[in-house]
Amino acid sequence: MDVANNTVFITGANRGLGLAFAREALRLGASKVYAGMRNTSGFNEPGILPVRIDVTDKASIAAAAELAADTTLLINNAGIAALIDGPLADDVEAQSQRLFDTNYYGVVRVTQAFEQILSAKPHAAIINVLSDIVWLPRPFLTPYAASKAAAWSYTNQLRFHLRDRGIEVLGLHVGFVDTDLTSGIDVPKVSPEDVVRQTYDALAAGKSEIMADQGTALLKSTLADEVPGYITPPEGLF
Repeated sequence: MDVANNTVFITGANRGLGLAFAREALRLGASKVYAGMRNTSGFNEPGILPVRIDVTDKASIAAAAELAADTTLLINNAGIAALIDGPLADDVEAQSQRLFDTNYYGVVRVTQAFEQILSAKPHAAIINVLSDIVWLPRPFLTPYAASKAAAWSYTNQLRFHLRDRGIEVLGLHVGFVDTDLTSGIDVPKVSPEDVVRQTYDALAAGKSEIMADQGTALLKSTLADEVPGYITPPEGLF
């Protein structure tokens, strides 16, 4: 599916990766670009339409879906993260609940709300923004990793479920992207613009998954190894 002449709706699009998705969709010739965000105040990007949506609130999701009923490409990008002391930290349960509400249940809620819209179109697609964290043990990101692992599993079930409805489902796996979300983490990062370009190219090529950086591709390649990367990560990833 090409972005050109399609209508794109992106959650979490007020900044970072989501905004990069919106800007690149416009550059590629999308007929309309909706930028979903919790607070539209002060958003001013020529050619991009801000839409209020809180992925933890079903009423706002329903209102956004009604407003953007011409959507043909949904990008589930909204996400949050938190640093903790490790998988046994006192706040691991509370932080997990908070992150699951956005990173997993948010994807589920938005996809449910837009499914009938997309099913009514001759061609439609969904991109879910995932993470290499599902294969890379980083104890200080335990709740984030668990929420993204759930979102990855959901993406795989969704793709199979929608395969006969003309809706493509693309999972974007990527490591640390240079955005506000990762500003407090001192690790190598890839640019959001590069991630977005690779993702739209993968969509146009009809792919089901995209590994948007070398580290993520390396991790994925170890999954069938006797000692996969989620047990002993390849050198250079820590």
